[in-house]
Amino acid sequence: MLMGGFPILSVLIFFPLVGVVIIAFINRENVNVIRWIAFIVSVIEFILSVPLYFAFKLGTPQFQFVEKVSWIKSWGASYYLGIDGISLFLVLLTTFLTMLSILASWSIEKRVKEYMISFLFLETTMVGVFCALDLLLFYLFWEVMLIPMFLLIGVWGGPRRVYAAIKFFLYTMVGSVLMLGAIIYLYWMHYKTTGILSFSLIDLLKTPLNPKAVPLLFLAFALAFAIKVPMWPFHTWLPDAHVEAPTAGSVILAGILLKMGTYGFMRFCMPFFPSAVNKFAILFLVLAVIGIIYGALVAMVQEDIKKLVAYSSVSHLGTCMLGLFALNLQSVSGGLLQMINHGISTGALFLLVGMIYDRRHTRLIKEFGGIAKVMPIYATFFMITAFSSCGLPGLNGFIGEFLTLVGAFKTYPIFAVLGATATVLSAAYLLWMYKRVFFHEITNPENLKLKDLNFREFVIMFLIVIPMFWIGLYPRPFLKRMQPSVEAFIRLSKGDRAVVYQMENTKFNLASIVSEKLGR
Repeated sequence: MLMGGFPILSVLIFFPLVGVVIIAFINRENVNVIRWIAFIVSVIEFILSVPLYFAFKLGTPQFQFVEKVSWIKSWGASYYLGIDGISLFLVLLTTFLTMLSILASWSIEKRVKEYMISFLFLETTMVGVFCALDLLLFYLFWEVMLIPMFLLIGVWGGPRRVYAAIKFFLYTMVGSVLMLGAIIYLYWMHYKTTGILSFSLIDLLKTPLNPKAVPLLFLAFALAFAIKVPMWPFHTWLPDAHVEAPTAGSVILAGILLKMGTYGFMRFCMPFFPSAVNKFAILFLVLAVIGIIYGALVAMVQEDIKKLVAYSSVSHLGTCMLGLFALNLQSVSGGLLQMINHGISTGALFLLVGMIYDRRHTRLIKEFGGIAKVMPIYATFFMITAFSSCGLPGLNGFIGEFLTLVGAFKTYPIFAVLGATATVLSAAYLLWMYKRVFFHEITNPENLKLKDLNFREFVIMFLIVIPMFWIGLYPRPFLKRMQPSVEAFIRLSKGDRAVVYQMENTKFNLASIVSEKLGR
């Protein structure tokens, strides 16, 4: 437990529940009050998360802001929290996108009270997933997260919302059950070899395993995370979930939930089973490249803008997986940075699609054309976001893709060359879509009545464009914070268990770090 410090991770995990409790006691007729309370809570949550960036200690792979107390003593489970350079930006991305998503949810008119409660509860579980260092605690957050997301899709989604919600739930549950079995096996093996019951990540990383069981354990974890990414061919739940989810639900689904799959590979699957990583690397590289090309080609033929963006996620996440399994500093750093970039760029695309849908109640490309003339501010933000998503130099998408492909070329040049097609294909489907929606003459009279972004929508897009330029023009602060943890991940995934002892941090005093920085 933090000694003399502030338990910031616990506060970040459970503060949204304060909003849940407050909203629960408000009359459902007070819609605007409920919206503003949810938004204010999400703003405070984001502000509370910002000190993580500034107080984060550079040059070490240790887990920081650590909190550890006994939870279920008879099971050896502990309330064990901490973040490193891998999870730092995922926590910040979660609080940032949740804040913008709630601000974008003003168009929700039915059951607003239940909607905001579900959203704030979802934020608690998402932050918990990225902070948990006890596998039982991680699994609890991982599973409970399904409930609010299921409700967001199933209650506030489109015409086929129930089908999409059930499909999302079942796919994720299948992988989760196998992962639970693998966690129990690791737990039992640790007890068998040490006589100590523990679900701690650090303890289980030190546990020797039966070589015959390692491939099956790896595949059990890998399936759970591959479904969540989603990798081809486990991606079929994603387009349905995206198309039917409300706008904010799509933003969180693409921006955060998909990253839990890639995060799971980095935090658990690959470090736990290095021999299996070596054995199955080619298989996952093949699946990653298929996903890159397949997702881009299918996106290119979509007539629904939202479905186009959904399939683009399959392609972009394939690039992230290519970087992870190429397993060198450049490729993994690029893959991790691309996880953040995808959350920002694709989240922004879903926000923009939602804004035009609120005006026209259609997402079909053929229903538009020439709308840049009546919505110039909207068209400008859409152009910046499209360029960001397809990796234009100067914007965030470029540096992630560049590092991933350069790193992958060092170890697997053929896969890197195939993966590079994503750059061309993403430009093709995004710019072709942009041309059909925004240029030419306005032929549909409905488009003449469109109003440009209002103040609330302008603020949302202005805020999300800032990190696009920041990361694109000056990625060094991000890469510096990631590098020690990325190096530790690579060493673990290659079988070097000595690094586990460097990652462990028994005491970390946030108050002293802040005082030290202020003193300077």
